[in-house]
Amino acid sequence: MKRQQIVMDTNVLVAGLQSNTGASYILLQFLNENVFDLHVSVPAVFQYRAVLTRRSRFLRLTHQAIEHLIDDICMHTHHHEIHFLWRSFLIDPGDDFFLELAVAAKADWIVTHNVRHFRGCETFGVQALRPVEFLNVLLEPTS
Repeated sequence: MKRQQIVMDTNVLVAGLQSNTGASYILLQFLNENVFDLHVSVPAVFQYRAVLTRRSRFLRLTHQAIEHLIDDICMHTHHHEIHFLWRSFLIDPGDDFFLELAVAAKADWIVTHNVRHFRGCETFGVQALRPVEFLNVLLEPTS
């Protein structure tokens, strides 16, 4: 079976760090196990860092722990430079760089809790799925 290629919205990362139950947490655990291929870009990593830093007290993470987490994510991902911008395409222009990353990476999925923000991404051959839906894709038996 072909390995799934994904882009992960920041809200999935935050949800996975907030609780050790649920699909977002499981996906974060799968990162170190190479169950799927996660793709990042400089803007994605910067957003991950900014949001986690802003929510550090809520997440009970030190800035050092956040830096270690970001380093770990970067070690287990595929890095992309974005050469073509699709601005402004999505409902939330702040999410456009995730779509641009998905297109550049030839990703199958954008995993997000805000699927409606990514309406229209199918135009580019990418589908937006909630974490639990993506887990179902991963766990589907192959024939």
